[in-house]
Amino acid sequence: MTEQSAVFVVDDDHSVRASLESLLSSEGHDVHVFGSAEAFIAAERPDLPGCMVLDVRLRRESGLEVQRELGRRGIDLPVVFITGHGDVPMSVAAMKAGAIEFLLKPFRDQDLLDAVNKGIAIDQSRRERAARMAELRDRFAALTPREREIMPLVAGGLLNKQIAGHLQLSEVTVKVHRAQIMQKLRARSLPDLVRMADRLADDIAKA
Repeated sequence: MTEQSAVFVVDDDHSVRASLESLLSSEGHDVHVFGSAEAFIAAERPDLPGCMVLDVRLRRESGLEVQRELGRRGIDLPVVFITGHGDVPMSVAAMKAGAIEFLLKPFRDQDLLDAVNKGIAIDQSRRERAARMAELRDRFAALTPREREIMPLVAGGLLNKQIAGHLQLSEVTVKVHRAQIMQKLRARSLPDLVRMADRLADDIAKA
């Protein structure tokens, strides 16, 4: 788990919110409690690896509906569902929608803490992947238009001579562009460049 993490508790029962806030705070989490999904969505959230603890049965809407709304809004948080009225179809629906755990009240404190820590680890990994992708996109953006044109050809396994003939360039020119592509993208080898090209497929298509 990271040194800093945020947990968002959404439950319309004040006593449950208070209990969970105390428990999670004691573990060092930055805890934010809400009595409704609307309050959570409207709130400013800290930019930290996090997890959401969500009651399945809220007064105005179900937790499953809230989970779907989060997806529509692009709020990508691992969700731990808690409920006193869960059943098998509901838990299956929650897990299919991406929930990481479905806990029936009363649950052991340690079960909740384990689920929350798992969610935070998942979110931390997601954030790290997103940061690496953003960095790779920045490197790709530094390529010239010609280098962006040549990159997928190199990644596709074409030789310098073949690329030169395809683009009506000299082989020396292609060789220089190829070296610049490898340097700017920090690709250590052709397989490394191929992996980068796979990750940048959408960006390359738009270039």
